[in-house]
Amino acid sequence: MEILRNMTAAMPLIFAAVLLLILVISFRSRAVVFCQYLETMAGISLKPSDVRRVFKAKGQEGVRELFLDLIIREDLKEGPIEIPDEEIAK
Repeated sequence: MEILRNMTAAMPLIFAAVLLLILVISFRSRAVVFCQYLETMAGISLKPSDVRRVFKAKGQEGVRELFLDLIIREDLKEGPIEIPDEEIAK
């Protein structure tokens, strides 16, 4: 019966440890998820180590600049966008 009381007392601590582990894993995987999203949505392949390096050096704003720079470069590869004449648009 004593073991059951000790287990019952330890359950909140075990639960807290599991939640902490999940939190640590989720924070560690942010760069991987960002790179997967970027490749899926924009077709741009990027390594998680590059994202971590930029985040460590310049923070969130630096990652945002990197993202915008990559998006602009990808758009420029596709060439200029054709703008329809005003007569056709009406």
